[in-house]
This record gives sequence, C-alpha cells and structure tokens, in this order.
Amino acid sequence: MILFLLTWLGLVLIRPQEYPALADMGLPLLPIAMLAALAAWMLGNQRRPLTQPTYLLLAAFVVVGMLSMVANGWVGGARIRFFQFLPALITLLLVTQACHLPRNCLRIMWMIALCAVVLTIHGIEQVKLGQGWTGMPTVQDGRIQYVGIFSDPNDLAMLFIIAIPMALFMGARGGALGLRRLFWWGVAGLLLYGVYLTDSRGAFLAMLAMAGVWLWLRRGLLVAGSLGALGLAGMMMLPTRMQELDAGESSAYGRIEAWYDGIQMFIANPVLGVGVGNFTSHTLLTAHNSFVLVLAETGIIGYTIWLAMVGYCFLMPIIVLRQPAGMDDPDHQALWTEERKVAMTLLIAMVGFFACAFFLSRSYVILLYILLGLVTGWYGGVQERWSGMPVLSVRRDWFKWSVVALCSAVGLWLVVKVLFVMAG
Repeated sequence: MILFLLTWLGLVLIRPQEYPALADMGLPLLPIAMLAALAAWMLGNQRRPLTQPTYLLLAAFVVVGMLSMVANGWVGGARIRFFQFLPALITLLLVTQACHLPRNCLRIMWMIALCAVVLTIHGIEQVKLGQGWTGMPTVQDGRIQYVGIFSDPNDLAMLFIIAIPMALFMGARGGALGLRRLFWWGVAGLLLYGVYLTDSRGAFLAMLAMAGVWLWLRRGLLVAGSLGALGLAGMMMLPTRMQELDAGESSAYGRIEAWYDGIQMFIANPVLGVGVGNFTSHTLLTAHNSFVLVLAETGIIGYTIWLAMVGYCFLMPIIVLRQPAGMDDPDHQALWTEERKVAMTLLIAMVGFFACAFFLSRSYVILLYILLGLVTGWYGGVQERWSGMPVLSVRRDWFKWSVVALCSAVGLWLVVKVLFVMAG
C-alpha cells in the first residue's frame, strides 16, 4: 500500500500531469494513482479501525458542504461538491491508515520534503532563466510559482513551510556517518531559500510563528516573545515585501475588505452560509483567509465541524508533548523521546500551515488533508503503542467546540474592526 500511496502523493505535489506536454495528452494520472492506492489499502492488511474523530468530522463537513448548496437553491451543486471533496476524503483515509506505523509516517514526511525540494529547484531555474521546466515564468514582480495548486507564490510557500520542520527532524536523527544529517540540513536550507524566492509575507510570518512556538515550548514565553519581536524587526529590514507590512498597504487592505465581506455573508446566512465555492459570487474578492472562507460558505455548523477537525489535530501532538518524559527502561525512554520529537515536528508544521492559511483561502486544498491525515494516523499509532493515551471524543467535546467556534467567529469580527481602524 505505502508504495502506491507515496506515488500518488508524489503526483499530487510535483504534478507532472499538469506540465504542458502531459496536460495536452489528458492522461488522468491523479485519479488512476488515487484508485490504485485505495485498492492496495482495501486488499492489504494495514486496515485500522476508523475511531479517530477526524474521520467523522471530515465526513460531516462534506455533508454540510453539500447541504449548503441545497440551502442556497442549487440541488445539483451537492453532487458536484461531493466529487470535489472526494479526493480529500480518500487522502485523509489512506494517509491516516498508513501512518499508524512509524516508518510510514517517516516515509510520508520524506516524500513531502523531497517533493518540496523539487519545486524549489524549479523556482531557482525560474529566477535564472525566466521560466522553469514546466514552462511557468516568475510572476510579474519576480516571485516564483509552480503549476496547479501551487501556481500562486503564497501556496507554493505554504508547502515549503510545512516541509521545513520535517526536513529538520529527519536531519536531527543523524546516521550514515553524519551524511544523512548534512543531506537533510541541506534540504531545509534549500526550502528556506525557496520561501525567500516566493517573497510571501504570510510565509515569513509563518516562519516566525513556527520559531516562536518552538522557543515557547523549549525556553518559555518570555524568550519566545522577545526573540520573536527581534525576528520580526529583522525581517522587515530585509529587501522583501515584509517592508510593505502595513494594514493600509493596498494588498493588505484588500484582504481586510475581503474578510469584512465574508463576515457579512455569515451574518446574512448564519446556519449554512452562502454555499461552498460561492464566496466570489457575492464579492469580487477571494476570502484571503481560510477561517473566514469556511465561516462564510458553510455557516456556523460547517465552521464548528471544520474547526473541531483542525483543533483535534493540534491537540494530538500537544497531548504527547504534555505526557511525562521520564521512564525507568532506557529502551522505552528512547522510543518515547522519538514520539515526542515527531509530535513537535507535526505541531510546528500545523502552526506553519495555519499561519499561512490565515492569509489564504485554502480551507479545502488537498495539502491540508495530507497534513491532517499525517497527524491523525500518527496519533492513532501512538495510542496503539502506548497504553493510557487519551481517547478523543466528538460526543464528549461537541459543546466545547461549539463555544470555541462561536468565540472565534466573534474574534474574527473584532480583528477586522481593529484592522479597519488601523488602516484608516
């Protein structure tokens, strides 16, 4: 199964099927690879019980997305949305099932990091030659881009952001006389350079957020806050778009307007929203915020479900990091230390993704569901390997998530109000 899954993930991330030569041939490489991976799982012996809340919540979110279309007068849109969400459902299922085994979790992180390096090398070629081997040039202001779901520099940067902590984790494992460490550190360095070439302000802020969370957990909030402030000041001095970081700047102000429009859509359609994919039917702007997008398009019901799904995937590594580290058996201690390192890696990757997603409309992109599947599967494996790990339950937590969703919706509204004042 894992070979078919890695092949599919490689096609999802590198996307050779969207290179001009192959795109003209119309070969359905992604559907074929997806069905092959699904068949391998169904015929294999790696099936695990579907007990994690992520499964239920994603299925429920798909149903709500379909209902949002019906509620807005397009019954046929429910079927269209189901097939649009189907790859995300299959992705989460297969990645989660595979990642119960630690070696498969490492293989998927390995695949994500190396695919990100391929896209970085493409970006370097773009800068040197004007266009990469895909035929894609740099955007007008010299920022690199790729094809398909990574055709926007910000989306490309998001992939680099989640891959960096994975590369650093694998580098920290050492081995092969230090060559493995050097290789993965080189990968991390290339990815950092890739982030620089995208010149994505959201990605720069995500890097600060990742470093800040890591320092917070290792050195405390005071150290993290102090170094974070210095890091932000340093970034704003670099020759990048971070020098334009201001609420009144045209791009930033456009995002604030989009967030305001999205909140107004939610207020007008609070239960099921305006329908998945209908945001731009109500305004000329895209949402430029994954939280606002879900809130506007699926209402408070869909937003609560989506937020709970994401929230559980933040809680899973946090639970492991909070467990006592001391054990009498040195072998068990070494294994538990490795689990905690994976937990830190996945938590930092989640922080990076959602720091970027706060400025991008990427609530439904398949990269998110690869990451959620990775976290969910790994935690399921931790529960199998270590007795006494907490069991997460939607039935027990539904009221808590409802309160969190309502409070965060109010928080988004307040943030927009404050930013409008600052921009004014």
